[in-house]
Amino acid sequence: MLALYIAFELNLSYPIWAIGTVFVIANPYSGMMASKSIYRILGTLIGAIFAIAVMPHLVNTPWLFTFVLAAWVGICLYLSLIDRSPRSYVVMLAGYTAVIICFNSIYYIETVSIFDMAVGRFLEISLGVVCSAVVSATIFPMHIGPVVELRVTKTMQDTKQAFDSILSDPAHTDNYTQLLTNITRDTTDIHSMAVHLSYETSKFKGMTKPLQELLHQVTMLVANLVAMSERIKQLDQIDLTYRSYLLEFHQKIDDFLEGENAILEDELKHLPEHFDQEFQTITEHATAKQQVILGSLKMDIRHFIQNVRAVKFIWQCMQQGNHSLPESIVPLTTTYPSLHRDYGVAVRGGISAFLTTNIACAFWILSGWKIGFMVAEMAAITACILTFLDDPVPALKIFIRSSIYAAILVFIYAYGIFPHITAFWELAVVLAPFIMFCVMLYLHPPLHALGLPLIMSTIMGLNLQNRYLMDQITFFDASIATVIGPIITVCIMQMVRSMSPEMTVKRMLALHYKAMRESIAMSYGTGFRIHLRSMLDRIGVLNTKLIQSEQLKIEINNALIESSAAIDLTRLQELVQKLSPESTTTSAIVKLQGLLNQWLSEKAVTQPDDNLRQALIQQFDQVLQDAQAVGDQDIRQRIEISVNNIRNSICHIHLVDAQLSTVLLGA
Repeated sequence: MLALYIAFELNLSYPIWAIGTVFVIANPYSGMMASKSIYRILGTLIGAIFAIAVMPHLVNTPWLFTFVLAAWVGICLYLSLIDRSPRSYVVMLAGYTAVIICFNSIYYIETVSIFDMAVGRFLEISLGVVCSAVVSATIFPMHIGPVVELRVTKTMQDTKQAFDSILSDPAHTDNYTQLLTNITRDTTDIHSMAVHLSYETSKFKGMTKPLQELLHQVTMLVANLVAMSERIKQLDQIDLTYRSYLLEFHQKIDDFLEGENAILEDELKHLPEHFDQEFQTITEHATAKQQVILGSLKMDIRHFIQNVRAVKFIWQCMQQGNHSLPESIVPLTTTYPSLHRDYGVAVRGGISAFLTTNIACAFWILSGWKIGFMVAEMAAITACILTFLDDPVPALKIFIRSSIYAAILVFIYAYGIFPHITAFWELAVVLAPFIMFCVMLYLHPPLHALGLPLIMSTIMGLNLQNRYLMDQITFFDASIATVIGPIITVCIMQMVRSMSPEMTVKRMLALHYKAMRESIAMSYGTGFRIHLRSMLDRIGVLNTKLIQSEQLKIEINNALIESSAAIDLTRLQELVQKLSPESTTTSAIVKLQGLLNQWLSEKAVTQPDDNLRQALIQQFDQVLQDAQAVGDQDIRQRIEISVNNIRNSICHIHLVDAQLSTVLLGA
């Protein structure tokens, strides 16, 4: 109401843009609201500049003008969908802001210039932003920092609980799978929150980079945990004698990790005292078949301990207000964070926005309907704002329903209430119940899709001005236009963009196997760790999909297991570079890499056939056989460990299957 009052006092042309901005950026957390405010101003500025640059040259060629504007909206939406951070709002807003300014300028072309229209929108949106910032910073401010702190603490507790479950509970599979699902989903959510820390005044102000690095380290922990679980399942299938000694070892690791002392940077690589000797005790009480698997488990536990200490050290620095990242931790937070990006969805979203804007404008031009500019405007807006969903159509149908509700409310307010309003405080009183009700719907996910369009459509339809002026014909025309625009969007979205969650999951699994194939030729290092981060982020996104297919749920779980063992693909590549190019072991590994590439290619489409499975089993055995001739014991052991992990976790070929197949082949 402060934004509306100032807009009235300054006699601005479109006070509804000021008050509408308040509703769009409304958020209980000041940091999130401040960031969205800045993004909204930047997006409006970019869209206004584009409109001023283009419209004077193309306004007399409507078809070309329509094509250029539609292309601008499509490109902006494509770029927005690729960048999964909250900053994407800048580009998306720049797209449809240009449409709003240009089409309003055409409607009022006899009284307002394009420059005045652009400046007016920028000023009114800036007014809404400033009023929101002032009120949220002074009246009951809430910071996102404490929420981030709570989520990070919970993630660290879940990580420890998963570790305890894996090492202590023989039937740990169900418990740890659910915990890891929560961790991957939480890291994806926290990554989005991290961007907002630069826009608030809590103790975590400006901690975006350290927090993103912490999350990258947590994804490495997830890989460690899954790898440990797979090794222990293998060990349990062979013999359980080692379990009692593993429990003692586990207790000593817990005592070491739970130490209350502050971690120093030069202590990050420290391990529990007598780590090697204690693990040797486990090895001595295990069978011969378990030795290679135990070697892999030891490596995974060591990496887990070091990664936990890295996470705790970064968190400790953040708690102390230290923004800098430790030099000993390789920073994975590049200038462009390595997250999963679905370029296919972005392209389809851009094309749907392009087609929707073109068709809506064609309807406006060919019909000669003066208020048709609102059809094109609403079509462009609705083509952008919900495209991040797998299937935007259900949400768009709710938008259409809310537009109909809004038309009824506008009629009641405009013709039943407003004629009796003579002072601003009276206007505030009659609007308060409706506004507060709609904004309270924001916090309920099932109702959010109704709350925002309902309040925006109603306020825009009321077209609040200093003087009461309502044209019945314009009212009915505008009400019809705000419904027709989203209907056009629904039709195009249904044909071009709409996908079921199951279809989205299948596409993402295909991208997962493509990333696994890329790992075959990579060496372990910063590049691979960034690559692994994007793979595990994709798993986090997959775990947010609400699917019914049990088979797809199994495949998502398998994808997590496969991602954790991708490091063994890079280890094989490094070992190939260390061995002589002429050795039989090198030739066997290269042939195995080719078969693995073929296996993962087929997995992206369908289940590989039995012939390829048998060929892989034979090649695994061949590599292990040739590796016995390698003189370097460390390299030989690493080959054995990596082959075991790839066979079990990536190809899902268990030792029992492999041994049975070997006997059959031998016979």
